[in-house]
Amino acid sequence: MQRREFITFLGRAAVAWPLTAEAQPPDRLRYVAWLGLGHAGTPSPYLDSLKTGLREVGWIEGRNLKIVAFWATGQDDMEGVAREVLKSDPDVVVTQELMAIAMRNLQSPKPVVFGFSGDPVAGKLVQSWARPGGNFTGMSYLAIELVGKRIELLKEWLPQIRRVAVLARPQHPGAHLEQQATEEVLKKLGLESSYFPYQSQSFLPARDLSELGAAFRSILQGHCDALVVFPDSAMYEVSDRIAQFALEAKLPSVSGWLPFAQKGMLMTYGPNIRELYRSLARYTDRILRGTKPADLPVEGPAKFYLAINLKTAKALGLAAPPLLLARADEVIE
Repeated sequence: MQRREFITFLGRAAVAWPLTAEAQPPDRLRYVAWLGLGHAGTPSPYLDSLKTGLREVGWIEGRNLKIVAFWATGQDDMEGVAREVLKSDPDVVVTQELMAIAMRNLQSPKPVVFGFSGDPVAGKLVQSWARPGGNFTGMSYLAIELVGKRIELLKEWLPQIRRVAVLARPQHPGAHLEQQATEEVLKKLGLESSYFPYQSQSFLPARDLSELGAAFRSILQGHCDALVVFPDSAMYEVSDRIAQFALEAKLPSVSGWLPFAQKGMLMTYGPNIRELYRSLARYTDRILRGTKPADLPVEGPAKFYLAINLKTAKALGLAAPPLLLARADEVIE
């Protein structure tokens, strides 16, 4: 799918089917398995958001719904935990990011609803956005139209910037679309760019910190004025290191997910991921009622979130424009 077609489809998909249930769910107890990356007992805002969405359409834990959370701690145990999920015989599996890949590798016979940061077609989770064609469907965080907006926000704050460093992980499904969109906007704004690939070969990039260090050294040698980071789960795992590098290098930085700003990057603008997981309840509800995943188009994000880290701005000697601050959904001080 070309980028223009991709964006057009997402706009249509977001309104393709209703937000609320057509009727009350049955009283018969149904079982939903949550498959996440983390640790049991650690709060998960995304699981909490899913539960909220399910309650809103009438699925009440203990009355007509059972939710059991399964957690993998990393790449080494992903598929093992995924096997445990399938062995527990759920009606639907709801999963996040890398765990969707684990379920794909096991060729899950169960319906799987995913939240995925990249292009699910390139990630081989579905056959197409409009017609998933198998047991997998869900929502992607990928918002190509926002890639350029992040650069525009940087330029609005810092009109003097001339050269932008782009840090990206080429293995991330959809990275080529993000790069294309970035180049188009940079050209329109009269900016130059340098692309710095982070060749992480692992879903746990802490194992590839030498590669990250090499990317940092190349960025310093490139004499750039700002840093754009394409977000994905692997980048998130090293977001604290990226934020620290940007601060030490005096590079204003922007990415797409709120946690990147919380870790110390100057600004983020992208999908409201908590809201996205709340929306996954719609998919889960439809499947529990009998709709096949193959018949539920994959959607992109519909709500977006601007966060500004004023602590980082102060450390960089930058004053945030009042108009930009007024538009922010969250200001980190």
